[in-house]
Amino acid sequence: MSETTPNSGVNRARLYQLVLFPLNNGATNVYYVLVLSYIATFGANVLALGTLFASVMVTGMRLCDAITDPIIGALMDRTNGKFGKFRPFMVIGNGIMAASILVLYGLTPLIPDTMMWARYAAFVSLYFVWVIGYTFQTSCTRSGQTVLTSDPNQRPLFTIFNTVGSLLGMGAMQFFAPILAKNYEGGYSSAAFFRTLAPVGIVISVALTILAVIGIWEKDQPKYFGIGGAKTEKVRPSEYLEIIRHNQPMQRLMVAGAGCKLALSIATNTTVLCMLYGCMMGNYDGLYLPMMVLGYVFSVPFFLLTVRTSQKQGQKASLMKYVSVALVCYVGVLALLLLWGRGEAFTLSILGENGLALNLYTVLFILFFGIGYGAYYATADMPIPMVADCSDYETYRSGKYIPGIMGTLFSLVDKLVSSLSATVVGVAVGLIGLDILPTQYSPYTPGMNVVVIVLFCVIPMVAWAATLIAMKGYALTGEKMKEIQAVNACRKQAIAGGMSMEEAMQKWQTMEDVRPR
Repeated sequence: MSETTPNSGVNRARLYQLVLFPLNNGATNVYYVLVLSYIATFGANVLALGTLFASVMVTGMRLCDAITDPIIGALMDRTNGKFGKFRPFMVIGNGIMAASILVLYGLTPLIPDTMMWARYAAFVSLYFVWVIGYTFQTSCTRSGQTVLTSDPNQRPLFTIFNTVGSLLGMGAMQFFAPILAKNYEGGYSSAAFFRTLAPVGIVISVALTILAVIGIWEKDQPKYFGIGGAKTEKVRPSEYLEIIRHNQPMQRLMVAGAGCKLALSIATNTTVLCMLYGCMMGNYDGLYLPMMVLGYVFSVPFFLLTVRTSQKQGQKASLMKYVSVALVCYVGVLALLLLWGRGEAFTLSILGENGLALNLYTVLFILFFGIGYGAYYATADMPIPMVADCSDYETYRSGKYIPGIMGTLFSLVDKLVSSLSATVVGVAVGLIGLDILPTQYSPYTPGMNVVVIVLFCVIPMVAWAATLIAMKGYALTGEKMKEIQAVNACRKQAIAGGMSMEEAMQKWQTMEDVRPR
């Protein structure tokens, strides 16, 4: 059943809505792989722009986001047209990304190398346009949850469906990319590879966007907007900074989200995996896809565990528990990589000439990596539904409904960290004397194992530690969210009945006020 329950005032979603709307994250994650995983390689190896420029530019562009993201968030909060608040941003954002990437990957390599200034200009400007589209669509995943459901038992389900959507988008691209790369000389350094990969990704993303729009269609209307509905007060841009300053759960969640995203971004970076499975282990084609599939297989039980834990103990408890599991397991991965190269027994080996060729090193690596990957992959997107909790907390605290600014703030952190990963990888590779980013065909370079250990293990572990520290003081426990939803529901019913916002905010403040006397 799905709709607002008259007695409780709780807004619940139908199953198809919970399944379809998170596909919006899958649609944007297609571009996460298509762009953020390959943009530095494309700029350095295809356009010959220089490794450091292509990597650092991606992070440098985030300075523009500090201005554009709040503007887009404010625009979303003020939007309430014929097609709702969120659907227009989803559709327009996807169209902007598709057009910019087609031109970037398809046409910029045709610019003669005698006009390098034009290559630089096109690369930067098209990437900037893509970022605008990415902000439009990705912020809807965060902010749209506030209208989808307010049921504390349904919110955790968003995590599992969001992960499925992410797998359909990100997983599909990670699966197709190495297969397509085999067909072109130079692999990931081939302009033809990017011309083929871009349309494949765009088709997948458009299909997922259409399904996501269907998922939120019924909910994207004023009666689900905050506690004031169509009467929701407009928030002036000057008030945003003050709002965030008082919303401590959002501040902590931004740190936790950054930690989860940084760990995922760097540990799954294409260059890092090429160095690990190709340059170090010498068998990229035989290791990359099997290890990726194993990681996803290990993720399945953790998807179910995180939802169950979230429903029983709250999303904070679930996030902290499984990030801790990932951190402990990666201590084992770190130890194994430190032992790499000390003889044939200390290298990954899955298939040999006569079938399976597993050694103890490989078995231990699969166990530590698989459990660790499953735990952190299941929690990587968990902060996304928690943004809706922070938005509801702001409505509870101040009466203001500002999902747009909440979504774009979190989107800004998402992009900052994602782009930072490209810079970190580029700088790390430069430190060992490489002029271009390694591909699956690059030979091993002395010092590459140290770079892989730092990028694949150490930085993610530090990021998870930061997540745990930030979440320790996160106030929105499962019990607190039940109180927030109950109080907001009472206020909303009273305002719909003619009571002023100020009176409703004053009358209902805690669970004691909600309980009948």
